[in-house]
Amino acid sequence: MTGTAFYPIGTPGTPWTGKEREEWRASQPRLRSYANDVVPRIEALASRFDVSVYGTLDYDGDVYPLYALRNGAPDPALPTALVTGGVHGYETSGVMGALEFVETRAADYDGKVNLLIVVCVSPWGYERINRWNHDALDPNRNFREGTEAAECAQLMALVAAQPGAFLMHIDLHETTDSDETEFRPALAARDGTDYEPDTIPDGFYLVDDGENPQPAFQQAIIAAVEKITHIAPADAQGRIIGSPVVARGVIEYPASKDAMCASVTTARFKTTTEVYPDSPRATPEQCNAAQVEAVCAGLDYVLANG
Repeated sequence: MTGTAFYPIGTPGTPWTGKEREEWRASQPRLRSYANDVVPRIEALASRFDVSVYGTLDYDGDVYPLYALRNGAPDPALPTALVTGGVHGYETSGVMGALEFVETRAADYDGKVNLLIVVCVSPWGYERINRWNHDALDPNRNFREGTEAAECAQLMALVAAQPGAFLMHIDLHETTDSDETEFRPALAARDGTDYEPDTIPDGFYLVDDGENPQPAFQQAIIAAVEKITHIAPADAQGRIIGSPVVARGVIEYPASKDAMCASVTTARFKTTTEVYPDSPRATPEQCNAAQVEAVCAGLDYVLANG
């Protein structure tokens, strides 16, 4: 049924104030370690890639260096591609898939494309397995001028400083059961709105930029990922997470209007991956591999057709 879902913080129908945000933040314990899980794997790549710290987050004394990786100095004769993971920190295969791509496949593109890779945009969210950042903001809805989300501001500055134009951007995400059990009810509570239940699609899908759709690019990625994991079907209304399916395994969002990470460049070819880690038909290893395959398929397509 449609209605305001119960959430243990705030008053139904009333947007949160600073008090409720503080209460929410206090309810988010650290569950894993960015410093132990992610940073050592990045630092281990320094002998093969240009590793730099492009910014720092300091949340109540919890300090997180933000890392970017490049496959050498940018060559103006080559196209440039951006790979981002961990915009939603809780989406594990976004982070691990980006790392696995750098560790196992990125070298295949040396001399073909300038790669800029950020494996974990939101480390506070990674540690707390949460969609939001420290300030109860969704980074994937805050890539706009004057943003209050520090993760977004610092990634935007990194991208703006990159020489040359981007040809491709692939942003690695997951859709999880917790989207429906925790994060959408929390969103309704935070904003004082009604919660309308939806279903979680079982399988991999893509979100194209509805402001500049590239259907052939999307389908090339779908065809490659299907060899790794299954593709999400449309629901009975022909939708995935409430959006019309425009092609098999593909929906569209207006990236700039929604201030999504996919709007951070003016690249012609953009996509947001969505892996389903809670499926009984997929393992964590498959989810990571699907992200790697999506990046490679996207790069192969744009290098052949860009």
